[in-house]
Amino acid sequence: MGSILNSVNNVFVELSVVLGKTSLPIHQLLKMGRGAVIELGTKQDEEIWVLANNVPIARGEIIVQGEKVAVSITSTLSASEAAAANI
Repeated sequence: MGSILNSVNNVFVELSVVLGKTSLPIHQLLKMGRGAVIELGTKQDEEIWVLANNVPIARGEIIVQGEKVAVSITSTLSASEAAAANI
């Protein structure tokens, strides 16, 4: 059992949280400096996507407590839902 756990401990997964999307011309992006704000087409109370290795695995919501920001998972996706997600 110990060797199985050691194998699992060596698996790396990249987690991403998608807060929203936008489109803008590359010349506008290149003009942006540090601290620039990019407006997203998402409302404050909309659910966000959680991705594992660029595959959607869950939906969630942003939680802010003082200076800390976290994601609360509200639902997980089945394999068929993940394949059908248009992110």
